[in-house]
Amino acid sequence: MNVRSSAAVLAAIAVIGAAAPATADSSPSPSPSQQALPSALYGESDPQYDGVWRQSLALLAQHTVGAEPPEEAVDWLAGQQCADGSFAPFRADTGTACDAKTMVDTNQTAAAVQALAALGGHDAVTGKALGWLKSVQNKDGGWGYTAGGASDANSTSVVVGALAAAGEKPAEVVKGGKSPYDALLKLALPCDAKGDGAGAFAFQPDKKGELVANTDATAAGVAGSLGAGLVVEPGKGKDGAADAACEKAGTPEQAAANGAAHLTDALAADGHLVSALPGAEDQPDYGNTADAVVALAAQGATGPAAKSVAWLEKNAADWAAQSGPAAYAQLIFAAHATGTDPRAFGGTDLVKQLTATGPAAPAAGTSGEKNGQEQKDEKEKDDSGAGSGVWWALGVCLVAGAGVGILVSSRKKRQQP
Repeated sequence: MNVRSSAAVLAAIAVIGAAAPATADSSPSPSPSQQALPSALYGESDPQYDGVWRQSLALLAQHTVGAEPPEEAVDWLAGQQCADGSFAPFRADTGTACDAKTMVDTNQTAAAVQALAALGGHDAVTGKALGWLKSVQNKDGGWGYTAGGASDANSTSVVVGALAAAGEKPAEVVKGGKSPYDALLKLALPCDAKGDGAGAFAFQPDKKGELVANTDATAAGVAGSLGAGLVVEPGKGKDGAADAACEKAGTPEQAAANGAAHLTDALAADGHLVSALPGAEDQPDYGNTADAVVALAAQGATGPAAKSVAWLEKNAADWAAQSGPAAYAQLIFAAHATGTDPRAFGGTDLVKQLTATGPAAPAAGTSGEKNGQEQKDEKEKDDSGAGSGVWWALGVCLVAGAGVGILVSSRKKRQQP
């Protein structure tokens, strides 16, 4: 999945769908972003909804493993910023100023901050982006996918990661006296929750105001509650027990521990999470599983994280090849968080495959990347964009079938938006 979470994807679809005017001609036509993709962009699928997201993850993943991203790719990302500091998924013409119709969002903006802060040398860009994020913080301390939208666990967590990456203390970023951690605590299910949802996080309260356990939101909520971003250093977790009994979440740390225990239970049987689609059998959710690995590593639950990353090594190669750069990045983050070699990941060199989806990278600091022509051939063969397009289509179906802005599982996303 090309977006941090399926939950965020569905929220984005709902926003876009509500804003899109009805037309008499329903025949398909290429979007502006499909007509001429920039050479600096990672992936070849339509970037209209996830361009900045997948670019950010790709650059961050390369930097994390010591592979220097191409300068043109970094410049493209920084150049996508609007004057107010926000980022939209894709701006085909950056010479035209953003206006009220430009669909900026918190997820793309926060992902760009994490990538550019890690790369360094972009303080002006990240500073403006953080200023915009703070300006659209909700009074409960959290963030929705778009400015003014109800706070959700996924968006709040990716912004927490951006704040931490830029050297800020998320607990001190408050609105109405509430911090992001206060917002996440409100989305944590109690230990006496019905069914198997004890300790999990909800994406948002449902229409009745009730919290519904969601593994995608739980992975995000655990990382966010610990102040972690997309990248977690191996061995730097909180050394938390994955099988600890659920306790009342009076602190972000306890909420994270409860969420990690929930993920551990969900992963126990097969080592992976599933994505349930209306009218279809449950399918493995590779992106959400990768996100869960990172969350568990952040908590210090090394045993469950190792089991699931081993499952990904055996099973996720085809998914990543179909889904593109953000999927490769998610697997690299999971490998890195567990001390697994991303260049020998179940027989796949994730770094090499990710590099092949973007522009030619400089040789310095890389290991085994292909030359420009080989990258082009690899992209034509493996990065058809089917993964991204399928997930967005499924997201639309889920909105129609479920009638709610959550599903969720990503990565699903992970994955832009």
